[in-house]
Amino acid sequence: MDPEAHFRKLERMYQQAPINAYFQPQLHVSERQATLTIPIRPEFFHAASAVHGAVYFKALDDVTFFAAQSVETRFFIVTVSFTLYFLRPVTSGVLKARGRLVHHAPRLLVAEGELYDERNRLIGRGSGTFMPSKILLSSEIGYQ
Repeated sequence: MDPEAHFRKLERMYQQAPINAYFQPQLHVSERQATLTIPIRPEFFHAASAVHGAVYFKALDDVTFFAAQSVETRFFIVTVSFTLYFLRPVTSGVLKARGRLVHHAPRLLVAEGELYDERNRLIGRGSGTFMPSKILLSSEIGYQ
């Protein structure tokens, strides 16, 4: 399969996921990499008026997942584990995440991600391990 066609299908699959209607992220997938932006809204805040860690996790899990999925063209991968480091709070602007695949073996993929605020300050880091599932990449899951 043409790599660019695969990347665009992954982006369409991502946009169709119901959770993304709430977060309104924009994803771009390329070879072994992914980038994502999420505009910050007050609905994302915890009680101390900063973005909740769940949003950090979503952004970093998504970019590391898609950096890994960029090399797997047959099966949907799943997150096996994820480590997240919160480096600084953020209260406004746009979250920007970048992920890259750092290890690719037949049954295990490892990707790392960084999360930035709109002033390009590093606010979080994460590392995920992923493995192929038995779910085929197909139109049934939005891969089209």
